[in-house]
Amino acid sequence: IDAAFKLAKTPCGKPTLICCKTVIGWGSPHKAGTHEAHGAPLGAKEAALSRAQLGWTGGPFEVGEDVLHAWDARARGAAAQKIWEDTFAAYAGEFPTEAAEFRRRIVGRLPDTFAAQADAWIAAAEKSDAVVASRKSSQQAIAALAPMLPELFGGSADLTGSNYTDWKGCIEVSKTGGGNYLHYGVREFGMAAMLNGITLHGGFVAFGGTFLVFSDYMRNALRLAALMRIRSIFVLTHDSIGVGEDGPTHQPVEHVASLRLIPNLDVWRPADTLESCVAWRFAVERADGASCLVFSRQNLQQHAGIEGRGFQAARGGYVLAEADGAPQIVLIATGSEVGITMDARKLLAEKNIAARVVSMPCVDVFQRQDQEYRDTVLPKGVRRVAVEAGVSDGWYQFVGLDGAVVGMDRFGESAPAGELFKLFGFTAEAVATAAERLLKK
Repeated sequence: IDAAFKLAKTPCGKPTLICCKTVIGWGSPHKAGTHEAHGAPLGAKEAALSRAQLGWTGGPFEVGEDVLHAWDARARGAAAQKIWEDTFAAYAGEFPTEAAEFRRRIVGRLPDTFAAQADAWIAAAEKSDAVVASRKSSQQAIAALAPMLPELFGGSADLTGSNYTDWKGCIEVSKTGGGNYLHYGVREFGMAAMLNGITLHGGFVAFGGTFLVFSDYMRNALRLAALMRIRSIFVLTHDSIGVGEDGPTHQPVEHVASLRLIPNLDVWRPADTLESCVAWRFAVERADGASCLVFSRQNLQQHAGIEGRGFQAARGGYVLAEADGAPQIVLIATGSEVGITMDARKLLAEKNIAARVVSMPCVDVFQRQDQEYRDTVLPKGVRRVAVEAGVSDGWYQFVGLDGAVVGMDRFGESAPAGELFKLFGFTAEAVATAAERLLKK
């Protein structure tokens, strides 16, 4: 490019790369008639002049023998490969246990003990009733996973103290030595791209965190993770208008819905500690695709004491609370809105309206379940209301045109989370009213 810029002159006297903006994306004005129309392709005449100036005699798309030889690394590669294989074979002979562990990690296979340990961990999480934000539940999940997965590698884009992505015993990567936690700095896209690279290299289960609203900056790398079907894990906190005083610029409204549109990307929005643990386990065990784990800033209700709920939550959507008798209406919710919806169920029961509550932490996983299961969760012929503090369009696939969505189809405001939820109608009373209105139609 440097040589062409200096040497390749067009009839109008301008360097080719400046004159023809379609070549590199910009141009400069010149007199009409002295050259092809501004922004036109390079053209045969200019290409010939450029080739002459550069002394390039090869045909189009022809690779010269000198170039081919300079770029042929097959012999060097084969020699380097043999050195590596011989070295590793010697290492494996002396340290068979460590060599086997290396092989396991590099192919991305989880430890043989992982499933049993994870089962016990999820069973314990079913009993958790501590009222905490799901970002804190996520941190607790990471701390539980770290001893089970020595290959766990975390980090955050300058938001560790807000994302809660570190854990006790993690070692920060620094100039002085290795570690398993990286401070990426204020570069969300760079972090996502590096996560993909780490995952593609093998040997690590890698995750990185930022605010959900900043997933906009990560989009191309995030989409590539889904496209390549690799186990990159994106931790996205501050999931709704519950961000509060940070205002509408930091309040994600359309982000969860837009991420759900990306094929082969699982988007989890847990309602409490148990669902947060399930989301983490699912993301770690999913070897053929990327995951977004979306967590709240504000504290959430816990739904403890329901035995076997971990297995149900792993199906993406399940019946959290059954109606008293045949359900007259089904209330579907995710994340922080599950607690509100459970309270709405109680208000409806006071009016002799039997409501079933369905928690749907992961729409993508629920959609992969067989039709029979989905019909048991969302029975046909029963009206439905979906509740989520985000744009409403995507929920009509579940509620139908005769259903209702309590959603957020505008940008937020700056105020404490509780005031914002009341202002925008995310209250038990508003959900109950929506259900009653629907039943009267």
